[in-house]
Amino acid sequence: MAPNRLGAETSPYLLQHAHNPVDWYPWGEEALQRSRREDKPILLSIGYSACHWCHVMERESFEDEETAALMNGSFVCIKVDREERPDIDEIYMSAVQMMTGSGGWPLTVFLTPALEPFYGGTYFPPEDRFNLPSFKTVLEQIARVYRDERHRVFESATRLTERLQGLAATPETREILSRQLIGGATRDLASRFDPRYGGFSPAPKFPPAGSLSLLMRHHNATGDRDALFMVTLTLDKMAAGGLYDHLGGGFHRYATDSRWLIPHFEKMLYDNALLARAYLEGYQLTGNEDYAHIARECLDWILREMQDEEGGYYSSQDADSEGVEGKFYVWSYEEVQRLLGADAKNFCGAYDVTPDGNWEASNILNRTGPLTEEHDQSRRILFEAREGRVHPNRDDKVLTSWNALTIIAMARGYRVLGDERFLSSARRAGTFILERMFEEDRLLASYRIGRAKLKAYLDDYAFLLGGFVELFECDFDGRWLASASRLASELERLFHDEAHGGFFFTGSDHEKLIARPKTAYDGAIPSGNALAATYFLRLSEYTGSREHEALGAQTLRAFHALMERSPSAFAHMLLALDFHLSPKREIVVVGHEADAALRALWHIYAPNVSIVRVDPQSAELHLPVTEGKSAGPDPRRPRFYLCSAYRCRAPTDSLDEVISSLRVLE
Repeated sequence: MAPNRLGAETSPYLLQHAHNPVDWYPWGEEALQRSRREDKPILLSIGYSACHWCHVMERESFEDEETAALMNGSFVCIKVDREERPDIDEIYMSAVQMMTGSGGWPLTVFLTPALEPFYGGTYFPPEDRFNLPSFKTVLEQIARVYRDERHRVFESATRLTERLQGLAATPETREILSRQLIGGATRDLASRFDPRYGGFSPAPKFPPAGSLSLLMRHHNATGDRDALFMVTLTLDKMAAGGLYDHLGGGFHRYATDSRWLIPHFEKMLYDNALLARAYLEGYQLTGNEDYAHIARECLDWILREMQDEEGGYYSSQDADSEGVEGKFYVWSYEEVQRLLGADAKNFCGAYDVTPDGNWEASNILNRTGPLTEEHDQSRRILFEAREGRVHPNRDDKVLTSWNALTIIAMARGYRVLGDERFLSSARRAGTFILERMFEEDRLLASYRIGRAKLKAYLDDYAFLLGGFVELFECDFDGRWLASASRLASELERLFHDEAHGGFFFTGSDHEKLIARPKTAYDGAIPSGNALAATYFLRLSEYTGSREHEALGAQTLRAFHALMERSPSAFAHMLLALDFHLSPKREIVVVGHEADAALRALWHIYAPNVSIVRVDPQSAELHLPVTEGKSAGPDPRRPRFYLCSAYRCRAPTDSLDEVISSLRVLE
């Protein structure tokens, strides 16, 4: 079968549908004009490459000739990769949530030719089941209603669109920002906490990286031991369960059960970037070496399987291989016995491998007891055997926003674990974005097979701003700070809501859709507004820019009322608030041989401290924070300048004194 109009796309998800009998269009003027010209409603289908149920709906409906004929006859059919067009996904996911009370992917939405939504849902089966109508029934009914009851369709669509447009209204508050918001979020999380298996929801359970980071900040500031218990239990249970890949490293997307045993097996780049950071923070806070081990394996998985030769990071790996969910990851008891021989009994006892299996007659590895070096050897044997299997498909497009989250994780991995490979990886990715992801001064969002495209969104700018700041905090190369400053200026110009504060998701130069979203709550990834606030504040610590500091604070005020209403939904925004409300803490390290001192300082859990190293042999770094800071009598030996709450102490050559002061401050 000749490809449909998706055959010319670069998105792996769109290309997966290029040979469907559906007359798919990519989102664009050709499809939208046809809808207006022929007065046909639009059937908008949104998904992503690693989505298991997206693949199921394709096999059941989009590859079915009868279903395709119904779609082609009554609708203009548009397929969208949500990872390339998060702006479209944000609007129409919100619409479906308003209509049905829930959302997810695959997302199926019916639009008027004016792009206003009037009906939608997620997965529809080929026959009536799961208390859902069949997709063919839905198609027939929507076509009939659009033909015979047009006035009802347009009235409903207009009302829904007005509600969508109202979501961006965030009047800036004049209330004083306070830590009460963080306390409210902590109480909310505690009320939903699972004291047996960790996490903050019943099944399905998604890894709550942002909430864990917030609880660690709260514990650090208040000494709240209940907050620390919620963190450590959740980190322990996630790492022990089947959510974690015990052979290859890295976390799957989410668990379908309450004890983190049975995952949806796709692996997302952003999940592992965020979780690596959470485990690194857990290691700094508690000294638990298991957390360092998990963080290292997550980052190693990214290095091994997700970074291309040019430096960019790929997006995801599928849940399915050979058309079967989880086939790559699960084991039979007999296979483990054959591969491990005399060591099999010990391994099976430690990883819950039984003749009957723990999932669909197979075994998902999960840790049930303490581990030994013998287990490490057995894991290596099974990993090598697994490498011979058919691997899940990989979505090899490079997304600026997810790459930036990974740069942040790699930078922190370098600082906390001291592994130069992680810094090298982050530098390569940062350089790749600077060289390949800009069109003149405009950042682009997506890259694949030598082609960068799509104007970048708020998340791309805000996350990359963070990536550049965090790279600077590793090697103190001024080019990262200069890049961050340029990016911050462009972010403000393109996205700032001058009337109400905060930042829109789309830029002033983006395609005009039916609404211009502006959100601050966290979804699967942090909100762009939250990281914009965080890194405007962090950047100002180094550059001395009061404008950037004011923008960060203004963003926090813009969403104050929403945070009061549902504080735990704004974990990353509250992390920015914690930084904003904490006393300004700066350490300048001056000395040619300061690596050991930096390692010791980076090992401490001190999330609100800014550290800069000045090499007296180099005159390249000139910042307000470093002015007047000179080396001691021996320029090789580091001298420390510690400032807090706009007051500086006398310089000292004692690292122990600085560490002691830090622990008191924090």
